[in-house]
Amino acid sequence: MKTIIYMIRHGESPYNEGNERTRGLTPKGKIDIEKVTKLLIGEGIDVIISSPFTRAILSVEGLAEHLKLDIKVFEDLRERHFASYIIENAELMSSIRESFNDPDYTLPGGESNADCQKRAISVLESLLKEHRGKKIAIGTHGLVMTLMMNHFDPTFGLAFLNQLKKPDIYKMQFEDLELEEVIRMWND
Repeated sequence: MKTIIYMIRHGESPYNEGNERTRGLTPKGKIDIEKVTKLLIGEGIDVIISSPFTRAILSVEGLAEHLKLDIKVFEDLRERHFASYIIENAELMSSIRESFNDPDYTLPGGESNADCQKRAISVLESLLKEHRGKKIAIGTHGLVMTLMMNHFDPTFGLAFLNQLKKPDIYKMQFEDLELEEVIRMWND
């Protein structure tokens, strides 16, 4: 029995608005998410899941409204926590690169790729079991999405993360817990 996961990376989000948990979408991000909603309305989605971060929830909210579905929020689908202090973009990119070389690497007070992947996969595998044979949309983030996909196929690594767009959509087809196929649906 096939289960379909739609990984929906959030739309463009301003870095100067609020903190990681509460920042929303830019005007461009909101327009792009309307396109995401139109693209996915006819897919027959049964369940909508999201990270607890506002930008991820906003990225599946329109779809949920159109399909008259609730959004189920899972704390363990949040984006990876990088450090206990504010880091500059150059340090962030260096840290991300190092994390793909060493999955246990982390900055002080941060979370490793291995820990982030473990918590997110725990949720994803339970969703695959609970909603077997269904179509599930997940509002997510670039790094945690890459790590979830990497768990099933190691070709989804740093190069994959670096080419992602905001938003982006990947349709993953599973047979039980076995990933069979991945198709990119967003091409804007």
